[in-house]
Amino acid sequence: MTVSHPRTQLNPAFQNPLRFSLMATLAGVTDITFRQARDYLQTTDSTLSKHASALEELGLVQVKKSFVGKRPLTRLALTKEGGQAWREHLAALRAIAEGPGVFPADE
Repeated sequence: MTVSHPRTQLNPAFQNPLRFSLMATLAGVTDITFRQARDYLQTTDSTLSKHASALEELGLVQVKKSFVGKRPLTRLALTKEGGQAWREHLAALRAIAEGPGVFPADE
């Protein structure tokens, strides 16, 4: 019986370091303002917007736009699907890092 290597379970949407970092950030909070995410991730508005939009198109991140008075406010949050995809990605990383333990004997 051939078992797939855990790397086949990695989510390609998280290969970019900023997307990976954004998902990790969102996994730790209910939601976060765009500005808080930008400052924490030490990136630019345009770069964060590009990556958040890409994850939103995949259904992994929710981008909520509203107003506080006349000022626009954008909040980011994981979707239910995004949270599940993130947990699966981390499980694959753990399986890779832990290794197989014991290799079967060559026959």
